[in-house]
Amino acid sequence: MKVWRSVGVLGAALGLLFAALPSTAGAAAPANCIADPSTPLRQFRASWVASVVNIDWPSRTGLTAAQQQAELVGWFDDAVRQKHNAVVLQVRPTADAFWPSTIEPWSQYLTGQQGGNPGYDPLAFAVAEAHKRNLELHAWFNPYRLSMGTNLDALVPEHPARQHPEWVVTYGGKLYYNPGIPAVRKLVEDAIMDAVSRYDIDGVHFDDYFYPYPVAGQVFDDAATYAQYGEGFPTLAEWRRNNINLLIQELQHRIKADKPWVKFGISPFAVWRNAATDPLGSPTTAGVQTYDDLAADTRRWVREEWIDYIVPQVYWAGGFAAADYNKIVPWWAEQVRGTDVHLYIGEATYKVGTSTQSPDWSDPAELSDHLAFDSTIPEVKGNIYFSAKDVRADRLGATSLLNSKWYTRPALVPAMPSLDSRPPLPVNGLRASRLSTGTRLQWRATSADTTSYAIYRRDLAAGDWCADNDARNLLATVRTTGGQQTFTDTTAVKGHHYLYSVTALDRTWNQSLPIPTISLG
Repeated sequence: MKVWRSVGVLGAALGLLFAALPSTAGAAAPANCIADPSTPLRQFRASWVASVVNIDWPSRTGLTAAQQQAELVGWFDDAVRQKHNAVVLQVRPTADAFWPSTIEPWSQYLTGQQGGNPGYDPLAFAVAEAHKRNLELHAWFNPYRLSMGTNLDALVPEHPARQHPEWVVTYGGKLYYNPGIPAVRKLVEDAIMDAVSRYDIDGVHFDDYFYPYPVAGQVFDDAATYAQYGEGFPTLAEWRRNNINLLIQELQHRIKADKPWVKFGISPFAVWRNAATDPLGSPTTAGVQTYDDLAADTRRWVREEWIDYIVPQVYWAGGFAAADYNKIVPWWAEQVRGTDVHLYIGEATYKVGTSTQSPDWSDPAELSDHLAFDSTIPEVKGNIYFSAKDVRADRLGATSLLNSKWYTRPALVPAMPSLDSRPPLPVNGLRASRLSTGTRLQWRATSADTTSYAIYRRDLAAGDWCADNDARNLLATVRTTGGQQTFTDTTAVKGHHYLYSVTALDRTWNQSLPIPTISLG
């Protein structure tokens, strides 16, 4: 085994590498150095793993702890195989918990019985297994939904809703907390902050449920609450929107006060308002508008920067008349422009090969076409797919096609300078060694704030000295183990000479300067 660290060769390589870095801004890049839009260096990639009614995980109630853990590891391994860099895991589907909460009972979707101890801590296990694979773990909470049925007595006696039945509204065959009661808002925030403070999650995630979707012929009965708390708001609708606005503002403040690096993101129904309702709205004729129907002023949350990222559920095909993917995405790009809020797009993988809403859902290329369109819009920084089981099902081969076109290389999670803009220090003592199994890289951490590393590789014979402004040379990202770090490149070809470089990444994916080393055949 030989270790190659020729000072002369390495110095020359280092000079070439740094000369190619973005400090040459303004100079025209050679044609072969132009970033390839199909292999972006930074892009958020994830699937939703839903637990409500056991959509994805656990696949059914009553599984043993080992079976549940094996299933979850399978979802995380799927993410790695598809070169995703995050998972959005539902941990509070119905005012319950996938961790030993100090506020709410164990979820029924673990054992089949609300309050039933699954025999382990699912959220702790999920965080550890995700981070082992260097996946971000975004914990997904539903704020107000209490039960998928209407029997309050079916909840465990110690449930906060049983203790305070006056907080509960029955609507549309389900039970909900009343968002207009200040004590409810505090309870919801406290339940979420219990997870934020105790677990090393990377994000807090909401979906599209705030006030419930309209049900024909039914009224969400909060008139008495409005009479009690609605002073200063001339209409019920304005008061309801303020209730949700307060939740979003207060929760963002509490998250950042506790852990400034934890991201707060929301994935709403994609239509804020139709243009016919409001000239600021999208060119759509959707039957639901979040501002009016769900009391969710999603556009304001972006413009006021109350959230860190937004994932509109653009669950329609390109060209669909009432809500055209190719019109809604640019509308959202316009909303985030000039803000620090990241835009990721929610994708309806569940519609592929099943939906008759539009003939395009019978086209294996529909999702891939979405990513092609998104690649032309700089504000779009990633995509999330609903849901994990549909991604795995790969109906019509749509997921395989998408992955083969758009996810051929790994990608770094987009950095959020608004949270932290200081990169960690570079790695120290990088060296390469040839083994029978490949090339082994070893280095030492320098910064305590380093969370993970990115490994890049260039074949010296190819003469690629371009800056790493896309992922063509990105081999992998790995989680820090502390102290001495090792990575083995099992794809290195014997007889090839490679320039490797390693960068350090912090919790918000700021990247250090690269440190290179040479491996000669």
